[in-house]
Amino acid sequence: MSIDISQFHETFFEECFEGLEIMESGLLNLDIGNADKETVNSIFRAAHSIKGGSATFGFSEVASFTHVMETLLDETREDKRDISQGLIDTLLKSVDCLHGMITAISQKDSIDMGVVSTIQNELEQTLGNTPEKTQKTDINNNEGSIETSEWSIDFKPHENILKTGNDPVLLLRELEAIGDTGVTINTDNIPELAEIEPESCYLSWNIKLITSAQEKDIRQIFDWVEDECDLNIVKTISRENIKPEVENTDNTTIDNNKSSQNSTKKSSAESGSIRVNIDKIDALINMVGELVITQSMMGHLDGSIEDFDTTKLEKLRDGLTSLERNTRELQESVMRIRMLPISFSFNRFPRMVRDLCQQLNKKIDLTMSGEQTELDKTVMEKIGDPLVHLVRNSLDHGIETPDVRLSKGKSETGTIELNAYHKGGNIVIEITDDGAGFNKDKIVRKALERNLISSNEPLTDEKIYDLIFMPGFSTAETISDVSGRGVGMDVVKRNIRELGGNIDVTSEIDKGTTFTIRLPLTLAILDGQLLSVGPQTYIIPLVSIVESLQIRNENINSVAGKTEVYRLRDEYIPILKLHDVFGIASQSSNLEEGILVVIEGEDNKIGLYIDDLLGQQQVVIKSLESNYEPIQGISGATILGDGTVSLILDVEGLINVQKTISTTNKAA
Repeated sequence: MSIDISQFHETFFEECFEGLEIMESGLLNLDIGNADKETVNSIFRAAHSIKGGSATFGFSEVASFTHVMETLLDETREDKRDISQGLIDTLLKSVDCLHGMITAISQKDSIDMGVVSTIQNELEQTLGNTPEKTQKTDINNNEGSIETSEWSIDFKPHENILKTGNDPVLLLRELEAIGDTGVTINTDNIPELAEIEPESCYLSWNIKLITSAQEKDIRQIFDWVEDECDLNIVKTISRENIKPEVENTDNTTIDNNKSSQNSTKKSSAESGSIRVNIDKIDALINMVGELVITQSMMGHLDGSIEDFDTTKLEKLRDGLTSLERNTRELQESVMRIRMLPISFSFNRFPRMVRDLCQQLNKKIDLTMSGEQTELDKTVMEKIGDPLVHLVRNSLDHGIETPDVRLSKGKSETGTIELNAYHKGGNIVIEITDDGAGFNKDKIVRKALERNLISSNEPLTDEKIYDLIFMPGFSTAETISDVSGRGVGMDVVKRNIRELGGNIDVTSEIDKGTTFTIRLPLTLAILDGQLLSVGPQTYIIPLVSIVESLQIRNENINSVAGKTEVYRLRDEYIPILKLHDVFGIASQSSNLEEGILVVIEGEDNKIGLYIDDLLGQQQVVIKSLESNYEPIQGISGATILGDGTVSLILDVEGLINVQKTISTTNKAA
């Protein structure tokens, strides 16, 4: 019985993407001329694992391509080749190419072999420029001669090799990829039919291999199974062949922007599965064990209603208390499993900054802190693109060119800092640069030109900076491929708002700019305040509530005769009556009988008029849009403890509803 190894493909692809991240990060951290040995070794190991796994699963194109990379890395590892900028550039392009190949295979698409061939030729040309190889050509005195050898390989797998997911046939295929092979199979160890175990391997092979590869290259093919086989490799003959000239007909070109585009590639965090620390699994198992104990304890109370007496009430109360505690802890354990370090998002930026610095002729140091700060996998996937926009904006608009920085008395090398940390129930991400800062006068002038504001409108710094998030707004003097088209910043704010977060800007001329993003840790669970409006119960996020108060008639005023506002200290807050919005009957006959809940969003406050405040509780959010259809003012729904469905209010949507009502009243 053969093993279907396709069941392991998803894990293999995830490991490949993790390996590629290790390779890219390592290459970016290499010091030219003085490379750290351990960094080089980690890059080599990642390439070797990808090559070995690809051969095992039959992805020969990936194995062949990675073999050339691995050989080049091995020369640097053994001090036969110095680390140069050109070598790093070539290897980074190879990582991008390898990423594209694995992505294509994982999505069952075809590999662009034209691009692969071009990059592989560049790798082989780099590999052929070693002093050692040049010297060998001179000695042979025959430019185009290559030395080949014949090897005898005795390969005897252990019986359990198939049980570990390894297939000897795939190793034989990899040998075919590096030379000409002749294979003899040995069947002496096959037992009688009745004694055969379907998942055991009883075969062994003798392989005659003619190749230009070295012994270490051959042994590397078997590294994957070195503990699961007996292996003997002996060189039998050395020979010299004349390598035929091959006309280069490959006219494939490579997009110079491909490397920067690939800097935003999909990371392993965005795959269909996640890797979980064993401690989190242990905690989850412990919680399930506690639930089982509680269930057993309450099971003793089982019986007919007639048999139930007051002596069992205390045990029932204790059981329900334990059940509540265990359920809450189980919920927290499950949520922790979905939490991933934000390094999965941050890891894309060193490469992107490097490529854009070359494109823009700038010098920038990127520093990152708080990479181990955790947030929900879904939030991380959706915050990736907004972060890319903000970092690119800092690179293009924020940091000046070296000559401009020197003229301002700054270091010619600018700095961009990424920082993440927890604050309350949120995660805070800061993107800070020490560049030119925002010119407030210029922003206001551009806004006036586009009629986004009126000339007599009072503007705080907060409102001025908020203008940069308007659709189509840009202060860039020239349009570049990086930014300056007025596209992106409005999308950034919209995407962050959709995640239930917000973004703030602080800036100072010639000092720099900081973008501060605040996001909820998870989109699946919400701390909510229950509200009653007529016969209905609604839920509003606790983080959106500023305060709740009993209404006093003397503080109510009307604007334009129709829109009611409430004077709260030094502010006038528009009143939105929820029973009017949703078309239901209110329990209150006048405003003083109800409650005003002041909520804030989009830098605006409104007062929700409701009948009463109920309790607070965590609720599991169910999407209304995916299960029904989008409704303005409603972000989702949940099921309460009594089994009834309660709608979750959308703060931004309600604020827009109130603005629409105010505009209509003014027009009337």
